[in-house]
Amino acid sequence: MEKLIILIVIILGAIALAQLIRVYELSSKLRKSGEHEINNKDNHINGLLMFVFMILTFVGFFYLMLKYGWTGRGTAASTQGVETDWLLNLNFIIILIAYFITNFLLFYFSYKYVRKPGVKAYFYPHNNKLEMIWTIVPAIVLAVIIILGLKSWTKITSPAEADAIRIELFAKQYDWTARYAGLDNELGKYDYKLTTDNNELALITSNTIDSSIAIMSKEILSLTKLLNNRDTILNDSVIVVRRNTLSVKERLFRLVTQIKENHDKKADAAVWDDIIQKDTLYLCKGENYEFNLRARDVLHSAYFPHFRIQMNAVPGMTTRMKLTPNMTTEQMRAEKNNPNFNFVLMCNKICGGAHYKMKMIVVVKDKASYKKWMAQKNKETFKMKYFPAAEETATPKDSLINKPLI
Repeated sequence: MEKLIILIVIILGAIALAQLIRVYELSSKLRKSGEHEINNKDNHINGLLMFVFMILTFVGFFYLMLKYGWTGRGTAASTQGVETDWLLNLNFIIILIAYFITNFLLFYFSYKYVRKPGVKAYFYPHNNKLEMIWTIVPAIVLAVIIILGLKSWTKITSPAEADAIRIELFAKQYDWTARYAGLDNELGKYDYKLTTDNNELALITSNTIDSSIAIMSKEILSLTKLLNNRDTILNDSVIVVRRNTLSVKERLFRLVTQIKENHDKKADAAVWDDIIQKDTLYLCKGENYEFNLRARDVLHSAYFPHFRIQMNAVPGMTTRMKLTPNMTTEQMRAEKNNPNFNFVLMCNKICGGAHYKMKMIVVVKDKASYKKWMAQKNKETFKMKYFPAAEETATPKDSLINKPLI
């Protein structure tokens, strides 16, 4: 019944609207004027309304700016952020100047030059000087903005100073992992082919190579046994998949054995003292950092909103950016009057269904607190945490090395 009443009301409304349009058409005929003809009174009213609308728009703009701040971004918490904020403010100033000039002229001219009886519009089709002005001036302004932007970009992405702390940000669906360079301030090398459960970042050491070889050997032998077992009946599609999987694993196995043959044991030291950190990224106020980014699966983007920096993490390559925090977490909490505030690292690329939860808490400490934290973490290095009983070099007993591949 309710739906029927709604339908009746809609139909009656449409009929009423059609009748009003018909009445307007008939009244126009009685006045002997066409629908396209606008009288002077309506023209003046529309011109006045345009001027009033301009005033209300400008008043509303200033009100919102005073209420929510110049840009609403808050204080930048890094030296790089201060520079990018300055550049963004310059862009806003240029945009606002253009906005107020163009909108004032648009609405004021609509008011001032409203149609008047007996006054014919002046035909002014072209002016070379004006064309040059509104072509050259924007080009110069854009050139200045682009040059300043490139300078800032170069500063943020260029190699950091020798004493800068090196940190790697490793992205995968849907979390971040940080790897600190350790006491030698040198990040150990990696190779994706060495990715295992206890070596998620695929770091290269003699032990991780042997571990990968042992795991691959076990998987290859298991698949080979399955395919050669006549007591197990597999359909053709399963056999094709298993054989393709076996082919890929055998190819990877050969590549890993080449890594073993060419690996220099001296390079292990650069990996062993690295520190793997999950859930929370700890930084020190006033320290220079160089972040190296890489991704395991799809395109991600490391976005520090409060530090005003962002860099893509791309599968198959390493990207880089610099960061120098200038406020501790406690200082920002005091400024925002929010005891629960935390800096955050977010993914700014839609990397999958759970993209929304790909975050990492960032805590900025003062130098004393950071040194104390780092002293504790130096006891939890990659070697101590993942390979506490790492031996020199030992080929696993179940390895396929020295055995022909089936």
